[in-house]
Amino acid sequence: MDASAVFVRIHDELLEAIRSATPVDIATGLAILLALRISFRVVRNKLKTTRLRGPPRKSLIFGWSLNLLEAEDAGSMYEEWAREYGAVYEVPTTLGGRRIMLCDPRAIAHFYSKETWTYLQTDFDLLHTRKHFGKAILSAQGQDHKRQRKSLSPAFSQAATRKLLPVFYNSAYKAKTAWETLIDANDGRGAVIEVQNWMNHVSLDTIGLAGFSHDFCSLDGKSSRVAEIFDTFATLSLNFPLFLFTQVFPMLLHVPTAAGDLFGDMNHTLTGVSKKFLERSKEEKEAGIIDGKDDKSIIGVLVKAKDAGADIQLSIEEIIAQIKLFIAAGYETTSVSMTWALLELARNPDIQTKLRAELLAFGSDPTYDQLTNSLPYLDAVVHETLRLYPPLAEFIRQAREDDIIPLSEPVRTRSGRVVNSISVTRGTQIGISAACINRSAALWGADSKVFRPERWLEEGGIPQKAKEVQGYRHLLTFVDGPRTCLGKGFAVAEFKAVMVVLIKGFVFEMRDGPHTQIEMGRGLLPRPRVVGEDGTKLPLRVSRYEG
Repeated sequence: MDASAVFVRIHDELLEAIRSATPVDIATGLAILLALRISFRVVRNKLKTTRLRGPPRKSLIFGWSLNLLEAEDAGSMYEEWAREYGAVYEVPTTLGGRRIMLCDPRAIAHFYSKETWTYLQTDFDLLHTRKHFGKAILSAQGQDHKRQRKSLSPAFSQAATRKLLPVFYNSAYKAKTAWETLIDANDGRGAVIEVQNWMNHVSLDTIGLAGFSHDFCSLDGKSSRVAEIFDTFATLSLNFPLFLFTQVFPMLLHVPTAAGDLFGDMNHTLTGVSKKFLERSKEEKEAGIIDGKDDKSIIGVLVKAKDAGADIQLSIEEIIAQIKLFIAAGYETTSVSMTWALLELARNPDIQTKLRAELLAFGSDPTYDQLTNSLPYLDAVVHETLRLYPPLAEFIRQAREDDIIPLSEPVRTRSGRVVNSISVTRGTQIGISAACINRSAALWGADSKVFRPERWLEEGGIPQKAKEVQGYRHLLTFVDGPRTCLGKGFAVAEFKAVMVVLIKGFVFEMRDGPHTQIEMGRGLLPRPRVVGEDGTKLPLRVSRYEG
């Protein structure tokens, strides 16, 4: 057994011992683990990992991790380092760690081609995901991931999404009706509406109906424990230092915290909801109310995968995990994107007017194919929003085995050597900032930080360098490779349908004028909020479009 393997074994055994230790034992154990971590790095660095240039350590304890976590725009920090040190560089992290950041399109393509096999979730991410969601596709690796993805794919096909379009429109029209009531109550002069909360309701009711034939009725004003829990994340104050220590020592996830309690409550609630969905689906199938063979909904696909004799089988534990994950993901990611879109349209009235003109000229509510192919400016607005504001801004993985990562342009190493590829050894952390790649001036041009949908329509509007990024529409918003987001077609169709209804019906303005300051709030995912507002509130002035 080699030296690095010995250190890994000792490290794992100590983690197990600390879980049942006293506070004094924990303090002693942490000191030992820190010493082992430093020793492990010394051994590993004698191997073949290319030592790259990068920013000097900001903090002896946290490196740059705390600054990045607290930053309003970590993507710009990564972009600045890429300009200074090259498209691949290393960043000092917590307790002497380091992470290689990839901003090079060829390196990123290589990384994603090997994800689930060579580049796996970190120990912290894996434990955190399984603790709160179970054995869902998000935490599955290798053959398990391949099996789960193949089983779930029919629920997210174009054919399945096409059938769900009425659900998307139904949620949008419910919001429209409720907003008209608010405006009428203000003598028709418009109303200040907290749009973020409404987009949460739209997303929750949509994923409930589209995925599981269940109406949470949040758009009807009905209280939902699921919505209450998700909304509570917006008021939660995260202990950043503890969070960073937990990334190094995952057993700290077992330390009681307010965040841990809330995640536990979410897990318990979503588990109960998931079991009810499964039981109802089973009863409807046995009663002949639904045809299990033709049901392509998420719940239908999952139930089919549970049946004996299914080509691809999922366990009950895996099925419940998928349901919990899809409720959380469907609620958070799409609602964040729709909120950003309404904000940018309110800040850019000319763009809003141009979009409304296209939608009104089209006339009736578009079909799925028309949403996809016949409304170019809507498509541009949606994808410009996804470019500037990816809901998941950064991804971190850990090399499971040694690898060589090719580069599209050479970089200078710490020793001054110029290389066209880098070597990584097992255990090396690799990071990719979607926010950096999507908004990089080196890839997208001088106006890369500007909300400008026209770039998607103009000849040469997408620079050649950006086209080297192999993700969906040259973006990393939905990542890429074997783990590319299953629900991207679902999310984009819902996004577009909701924009059609709301933009045709209403005019959006900043409540406090065009110079209203926006900052980043934090729910399960980062969200915009008006400076001075609690949680993640985004009040806009909404009035009827009178034509």
